[in-house]
Amino acid sequence: MPNQSTEKIGTGTILRIFLPFALGYFLSYLFRVVNAVIAPDLVADLHIDPSELGLLTSTYFIAFASSQLPLGMMLDRFGPRTVEAVLLIFAAAGAALFAVSDSLAGVIAGRALIGFGVSACLMAAFKSYVIWFPSRILSRINGFQMAAGGLGALAATIPVEWALGFTDWRGLFWALALLSFATALIVFFVVPVSPRTPSPEKVGVQAQGIIKVFKSPVFWRIAPLTTLSQAGYISLQGLWAGPWLRDVAGIPREGVARYLSWSAMAMITGFIVLGYIAEKLAARGIPVRTTAVSGMTVFLIIQALMTLGVPLPAPMIMVLFGFFGTSGILAYTSLTLDFPMALSGRVTTGINMLVFIAAFGVQWAIGAIINLWEVSAVNTYDPAGYRAGFLALLACQVACLVWFWLPRKTNS
Repeated sequence: MPNQSTEKIGTGTILRIFLPFALGYFLSYLFRVVNAVIAPDLVADLHIDPSELGLLTSTYFIAFASSQLPLGMMLDRFGPRTVEAVLLIFAAAGAALFAVSDSLAGVIAGRALIGFGVSACLMAAFKSYVIWFPSRILSRINGFQMAAGGLGALAATIPVEWALGFTDWRGLFWALALLSFATALIVFFVVPVSPRTPSPEKVGVQAQGIIKVFKSPVFWRIAPLTTLSQAGYISLQGLWAGPWLRDVAGIPREGVARYLSWSAMAMITGFIVLGYIAEKLAARGIPVRTTAVSGMTVFLIIQALMTLGVPLPAPMIMVLFGFFGTSGILAYTSLTLDFPMALSGRVTTGINMLVFIAAFGVQWAIGAIINLWEVSAVNTYDPAGYRAGFLALLACQVACLVWFWLPRKTNS
């Protein structure tokens, strides 16, 4: 059945669909990157080293990733509205646990619950948009959805630093717990029920759909590059970009929050602009996949500039990093167009699972590599550790780019 056009469902309904899901993803991204700003407070209060900090922050990703395949089945079976509303209750519980915990184990458990609870915030939106909106505008609407996440990343910088002048990180997470619960209610009571009511597939049939996605050569051609590009972006943005600005670029704490906010604004712009460009180029016969790979290649070059210490101003590096780091999300749109709509939830959650498993490994591994060098008495880290960790990530992305361009025997 073809997608309904936005003109037919009306502006009011469009807003009822878009705004609650945008709020959910705003919250998800705020949770994802807030540790980049509060990292010094966590280190001081919990007495943790770089490896433990990486493990704590990356726990969000492994909990997020572990839910993706069953999440795809639930989205295709129960619909995005119900699934996201229920899971956000877990995010609220996780934020509360994080706020009251005094041990590393406690905050890790809270962080895991948060990751599980917000695991549907992007995929549920993508699934809803596939149901409600015509395919010709999916790149654009997905770009606006991602921009809402950018606003969450922006809120996790200067506003969080400002809030810490009135409360500590525990008070901050109590506020986030309340916001999570309120968002769950908004999604459930504001988003309309999907007009499509097909007979749900049996679980076995749904599982066969997952197998079909993961056996597809089309999926595996671009999945490795997308996985490492997105995992690198969210791992650095969500934690290590902040300490890198402090220890390598020599930026004071108030400057770190400011530069991260500039990167977040560039990310918002990137999601919207690159989504718009991809839509226009697709109308001229240039596939979304081509635009995505081109953007990810530029992003790889920007990471190389950071890794090799090219003498460019830190604000310029962070703005370019934020803008082109968004290009990997275009591959999600490309893949949904390569599969039937009935599989769209399992396609996007499949690639998302790979991204967040990799993000867990990357964020923790960079911390472990940094920890191989001596930590100073004031908890700053050796620039050589960042260089080694970033170089390992860069080498993996280059290998994935080569894999994408290898000639194939078939058209897939």
